[in-house]
Amino acid sequence: MISIITSIHNQLAMNQLFMERLRATTSVPYELIIIDNNSTDGSREFFEKNADVVIANESNYSYPYCQNQGIDVAKYEYLAFLNNDIILSKDWDKRIIDVMNKRGIEVISFATNDHLENKQVQKKVHRKWKKIKYPIRAIFGVGYKALNWMLELMYGNFDKYCEKRYEQFGDAVIEGFSGSCIIIKRSALEKIGKWDERIQSADFDLFYRTKARSLEHKDIQPLQLALGVYIHHYQRLTLRSKKLPSFTDKGNLISLKEKWGDREKVLYKDVIG
Repeated sequence: MISIITSIHNQLAMNQLFMERLRATTSVPYELIIIDNNSTDGSREFFEKNADVVIANESNYSYPYCQNQGIDVAKYEYLAFLNNDIILSKDWDKRIIDVMNKRGIEVISFATNDHLENKQVQKKVHRKWKKIKYPIRAIFGVGYKALNWMLELMYGNFDKYCEKRYEQFGDAVIEGFSGSCIIIKRSALEKIGKWDERIQSADFDLFYRTKARSLEHKDIQPLQLALGVYIHHYQRLTLRSKKLPSFTDKGNLISLKEKWGDREKVLYKDVIG
């Protein structure tokens, strides 16, 4: 069984599409835990009707802070940290758990249009998505119909695309990650701890921690990328801004460089991510 933890701040249409796909593609029993960072567009009310747990923050907190809020109330063995701006593939849950069990993996992420089997394929897919997303977003916005149109132009039949990848790669994995969708077993938290609430680039920090632990204690594998289990990531849906989000806990945040120093270059060397 899976505890799905997702933090949100507005994006009602994306949240509706996320919920629709979650229900259509998830096979194992799950609970959906939403951390709402003071949404004002009806997203909080939407999830109060559709999620199992809604944690209502009074302002906008950083990613790791929100994920730890979810961990504190989660009930199940597998913890799925999913962005709200993703489209899940059929049987994503069964397939990722199968990969983890077969390969003894405790921390894993999915193949996405952000991160794939090599940099050449990754760049090709990413370029195609940019050509589709930006013009539609600029002209039609990011409503429910526009989001579905983007997906159709990108893949044609999304389910068939995902099934083809699963047939091609099966349970194959490589060292790497896509930060929009990560699964962690509770046994891993006992070794590496919860998310470091000082680091907004929490996916990179998680990779460094699993990698360092694997080198020092050899009791966990570094964060892995499941090549056969695909998820689409819409990436940044709002217009790009030079101004960083003003998180309520911003005074607590430090950079990866401050924490890891030059060691991050060694830990991240030759990784697809």
